[in-house]
Amino acid sequence: MGLIEGDPIEGERIRLRRLRLTDAAFILELVNEPDFIRNIGDKGVRSHDDARDYLLAGPLTSYERHGFGLYGIELRETAALIGVCGLLKRDWLEVADLGFATLAGFRQRGLTREAAGLMVGSAASEYGLDRLAAITLPENRASIDLLVSLGFRFERMIVPEGGGDQLRLFMRTAA
Repeated sequence: MGLIEGDPIEGERIRLRRLRLTDAAFILELVNEPDFIRNIGDKGVRSHDDARDYLLAGPLTSYERHGFGLYGIELRETAALIGVCGLLKRDWLEVADLGFATLAGFRQRGLTREAAGLMVGSAASEYGLDRLAAITLPENRASIDLLVSLGFRFERMIVPEGGGDQLRLFMRTAA
């Protein structure tokens, strides 16, 4: 049992669970934080309805299409959502990639690393993914350090299909 069946995966301090339409207020807050916009991009989510559309078109569709997607990071003690972490399948990358974002007030506590570690472990055990990618802006030192700590290795610089900023592409092969 796990994320495939919709059951949360428990960590020491957090759990990963599927996102739901009722998480729209949280998504609205997260995707409009300055660091999210700077490091991930402006998703154009400006209202509660936009956030519901984002959930429907993104994570909820990905669960159906790929069996995985972005998951909510909840604190075990309070069940408060503090971020997202999961796997994305982009047309312009050959393998699924690890993505994560945490509200500013919950960074630098090891919570994002705990969530990403759970997700990397689940990629092979639940989804049969032996290789994972991760992308980040060249200057996003916190994300780069987290990826390296999880065994990702820098492969090359890439430009996303359709243009945009150059990104660092990291790869990880399951041990």
